Amino acid sequence: MPIQFRTYSDKTRLGEDYRKLRDFLIDLDDCNYSFGRWDWMVTHSMLEEKGLSKIGIWEDSGKIVALATYDTRMDGKCFFARQKGYDHLLCGMIAHAEENLAGEGPARLAIRDGDEAFQAAADRMGFVPTQENDGDAVFPIDGREIRYTLPEGFAITSMRDSPDYYKYGEVLWKGFNHEQNGEGPFAPTAQDLQSLRNLFDRPNCNASIKIAVVAPDGNFVSYCGMWHDPACRSAIVEPVATDPAYRKMALAAPPCSKASAAAENSARNGLLSARRSSFIIRLDSGRLRLRASGRKGSI
Repeated sequence: MPIQFRTYSDKTRLGEDYRKLRDFLIDLDDCNYSFGRWDWMVTHSMLEEKGLSKIGIWEDSGKIVALATYDTRMDGKCFFARQKGYDHLLCGMIAHAEENLAGEGPARLAIRDGDEAFQAAADRMGFVPTQENDGDAVFPIDGREIRYTLPEGFAITSMRDSPDYYKYGEVLWKGFNHEQNGEGPFAPTAQDLQSLRNLFDRPNCNASIKIAVVAPDGNFVSYCGMWHDPACRSAIVEPVATDPAYRKMALAAPPCSKASAAAENSARNGLLSARRSSFIIRLDSGRLRLRASGRKGSI
């Protein structure tokens, strides 16, 4: 049976295609575009839902083997995942992304450093490498003891044990410098708080690995979110934020360590996983030879 192409068909965020793509990404267990990133995107309050129906899906005998998607906002950045043995789909994946997922601007393709087949396909279609990249760190959780200390009066909690969506929103608002940048104090509407609650009231949410540091006054002052499934050897850390008033106190380490230990309990010898991908763009006038944007084999 030939490869079948279709687009994301659900009219709701968390329908059957959500589950199928999640299972595909878990089975792939690839840092380049992980199930955690998919879960984060599809439940995000700022998701551009109009783009869902443009996500490209390739199936072989009814099983998903490749994906072309955006990430929350249709800002030109395009992300991909594929099973081994399907490199012949790459040019079609790129063409679909450029035509449907780029939004108003030019398409930028996130291609993992060392993925020479994908780089070659992009080259054939007139794309060139840029200095922009999308990268994180990798930390093995292979049984080593993870230790942390907290200043006196501070405590650790999880969103399972302390599901306070106002405090969760406030630490992220402050931690991502919105208040510091002049956007004012955190002042959510009832709808905003419901949107925050919806991030946790969804399938496959493990609130026990969403960890916060609680200050003596009871407010959340540092937060680490983690995305993990027992079927995966990897876990994604996203987001990590600390209230500016509590920075330089090493408060981000305890929630990250606590979440890591919890993830390790269900996936021995795993990774706190990350990816390093470089963005490739098309030049309308002329072509430059494509080269890997990092050391061969790097992540």
